[in-house]
Amino acid sequence: MLQSLAIQNYTLINQIEIDFKNGFSIITGETGSGKSILLGALGLVLGQRPETNILKDKDRKCIIEANFNISKYQLHKFFADAEMEYEEETILRREILPNGKTRGFVNDSPVSLKVLKELGLKLIDIHSQNQNLSLGDPEYQMGIVDTYAQHTPILIDYQAQFEAYQKIKRELRTQEEIAQKEKADLDYYQFQLQQLLDANLVEGEQVEMESELEMLNHAEEIKTNLYKASNLLSEGDVAIISLLKEARSAIGHVQSVFPEGNEFYERFESSCIELQDLASELERSYEAMEFDPSRISFLTEKLDAIYSLQQKHRVESVEELIKIREDLDEKVLKISSSDDLIEDLKAKLKAQNLKLDKAADKLSKSRKSVIPIIEKTLETQLIQLGMPHAKIKFEQSITEEYQYLGKDLIRILFSANKNGQLEEISKVASGGEMSRLMLSIKYLISASTALPSIVFDEIDTGVSGEIADKMGVVMREMAENIQVISITHLPQIASKGNYHYKVYKADDELETYSNIVLLDQESRIEELAKMLSGADMTQAAMENAKVLLER
Repeated sequence: MLQSLAIQNYTLINQIEIDFKNGFSIITGETGSGKSILLGALGLVLGQRPETNILKDKDRKCIIEANFNISKYQLHKFFADAEMEYEEETILRREILPNGKTRGFVNDSPVSLKVLKELGLKLIDIHSQNQNLSLGDPEYQMGIVDTYAQHTPILIDYQAQFEAYQKIKRELRTQEEIAQKEKADLDYYQFQLQQLLDANLVEGEQVEMESELEMLNHAEEIKTNLYKASNLLSEGDVAIISLLKEARSAIGHVQSVFPEGNEFYERFESSCIELQDLASELERSYEAMEFDPSRISFLTEKLDAIYSLQQKHRVESVEELIKIREDLDEKVLKISSSDDLIEDLKAKLKAQNLKLDKAADKLSKSRKSVIPIIEKTLETQLIQLGMPHAKIKFEQSITEEYQYLGKDLIRILFSANKNGQLEEISKVASGGEMSRLMLSIKYLISASTALPSIVFDEIDTGVSGEIADKMGVVMREMAENIQVISITHLPQIASKGNYHYKVYKADDELETYSNIVLLDQESRIEELAKMLSGADMTQAAMENAKVLLER
């Protein structure tokens, strides 16, 4: 429950601190006294966006703190998931700085406004005057049924199946789009791949072929010079080898008498052997060297094909072309196998669809089972609120498409008149009827939710007299389960509260400010009398106020 609310430097409020009690509390005050300011401050600490120009003193920050006792509401998991320390006495704080920036805190730990808002939704329900309009919202209508049914595990299971279904559906759509695009490129990829395959590329072959082609293009010149070198070594009278042999023989004649002769002879002998071997190799190379036009043509064509591919793909080596070939081969294989992947995803989607349909059906049946109870309870409640002929129907239909909340569509149909035709509530309900219906709905679900507190901001709009008295009774009954705070202009409702706070506006020498005070019994009688008779309080109004309180 909300235990206290402290506000500093917010619009007309300098500094106030309000202690709240369990049960049914009333807040009253003249129009413009600051009741909406109080509600706005509470909304800010619960994560709502601030309006502009809310600082009373533009040079100081605004601080709003709300103290809650959350010991009975099983919020340990929420705190753990948000990485916050759980405390039974939890303080939510919101700061609005002069530069317009805001900060949120839970138990003095900084938190995002998202966390602040999510926690606020678990602690208090603020029913504003505009919320009556939400009765026409299909999602809100669905929420009434789901809250009363208390089938959160069923809804969570369905939503998990729905998200899994949507994920596979997105993957399938993405893969089909990719496949469609890639198949348009498949012919081009295959053409490029075929060119590279036809080239029969081998690592390192380009350098070898370029060298071989260079040699073949100079075959005649090479052959001529090989012949000349071989001839100079071994042919004719002045052949180098013949001359070396003569020199060797000359040394051999003095070998026995010339101490260094043996060494010279051996060196001549070694040179002769080496040159004879060289001459033989030259002769073999000469005989092997042939001008081969067909080989030249083959090498030229293959190298031209390689150069063309290198230019086309903007690379400089065969190795790079081979890498491109491998990438293209992988692309073609991937595109060719995309049909298998798509079929696999379709099979998964079908299987998930069965799970989702089963979860949706379970959710629909759970809703269907509680709708008659909701309708009967609300009609009974509306009779107590002065609408004896009211009929209400929660029309449930099944849509073709899966939605986040299931396949159901809930539509509230309503008639306030005897034998009246049921129509959409937003079209036929008056303001007072809408207020009573919304109160009945809040009463219905208050026992089904773990929400600690609810605030009604003039939910009594459009009603008065006996009906207002009955609405006050309903709110007081609600307060047996949860803390109820009602802002009202009606004395019939104000008299039903366990506690009565008055918001008022006052002036000092410098400024006008708003304040709030908890009324004692005597002050409460006076406030009710003013609400009954206006500014000129009469004795009759005082007596009437006493009667209202005694009742």
